Amino acid sequence: MRIELFDYDLPADLIAQEPAARRDESRLLTLARGVAGPPSEHRFTQIPQLLRAGDVLVVNDAKVDPLRLHGRRATGGVVEILLLHEAEAPAGARGSVWEAMVRGGRRLLDGEVLQLGADSGKVGGNVAAEGGAQDIGSGAEIIVRESLSGGRRLMELPPGREAHELIGRWGEMPLPPYIRRQPGDERAAIDRDRYQTVYAREHGAVAAPTAGLHFTRGLLRQIERAGVEIATLTLRVGPGTFQPLRVDEIAEHRMEAEPYVLPEHCVAAIMAAKERQGRVVGVGTTVVRTLEHAARANDGIEIAAGAGDADVFIYPGFEFRVIDAMLTNFHLPRSTPILMAAAFAGRERLLQAYEFAVRERFRFYSYGDAMLIT
Repeated sequence: MRIELFDYDLPADLIAQEPAARRDESRLLTLARGVAGPPSEHRFTQIPQLLRAGDVLVVNDAKVDPLRLHGRRATGGVVEILLLHEAEAPAGARGSVWEAMVRGGRRLLDGEVLQLGADSGKVGGNVAAEGGAQDIGSGAEIIVRESLSGGRRLMELPPGREAHELIGRWGEMPLPPYIRRQPGDERAAIDRDRYQTVYAREHGAVAAPTAGLHFTRGLLRQIERAGVEIATLTLRVGPGTFQPLRVDEIAEHRMEAEPYVLPEHCVAAIMAAKERQGRVVGVGTTVVRTLEHAARANDGIEIAAGAGDADVFIYPGFEFRVIDAMLTNFHLPRSTPILMAAAFAGRERLLQAYEFAVRERFRFYSYGDAMLIT
């Protein structure tokens, strides 16, 4: 199956640049699988009525940290750094070392120093041989330690400085590139709160599980009062989830593994829902991937609790073993999330729903509206 089958036309003004005034004010398109006719439109506040007593709603509690940094070179050029995860430190490093994606840094040299903070641009050079990164004035220096494959690099943070302290002061939320922010944008403060679910708890994600952004605490209480159990797992979303496929034939793509934790209580809630003929409703593609990976990791006999790395690739033709309904957002063309949604809803059915959403001017992507596929 070729990737161009998952293209669609989207006016640029439908790409949401900020969240709705309230989380639950977004619109909700509902799409029934195997049923002819157009989708239906609701407000997200109506979702307690669209779920059923006996269902289990599974959410991802991964928390996004402000892992995007901007560093200035000695030449004055600025590079964007997205910290991914802590890595094994090479010899001579004094601070913690992180694997990172770097934008605008094709000519960076190993050992080069980048300046963070208000005084960036005053300091530069190559001090790797002098023993490590340092604090300088109101900013801090980080060192390019090593080039990796795929455009990634190892970056050394200042010694004696906790990573959370550095990113808390100078980091920005790692918004996807289609959400435009200029330096000093007042919406950056809103992003720290709204590019995060209300139930986010487990640090380490570099992107939000965006289908969950629509929930408020009050709405979750309404859902529980309606007889729907809410269960939690953790999948730390990585950058590979949202990157476009760069292959012509879909089957040639390989998913980047993402670490997950599937607790016993979540598995018990899922099994109990199955026994009472309730539905397992996955909030977002990250939940769906975790549960379907876990089912296959246990040979599909039954889903098993535990931790691991989810790398299952879900595209049309996939056999779902756990999920009965999916809450998701509208996704980029040629991306793994749209392939997963198409696998669940059917490609033609899904693209017809997208055409409807464009015609009715739904808002798209991370800060956009939602879709419930049943």
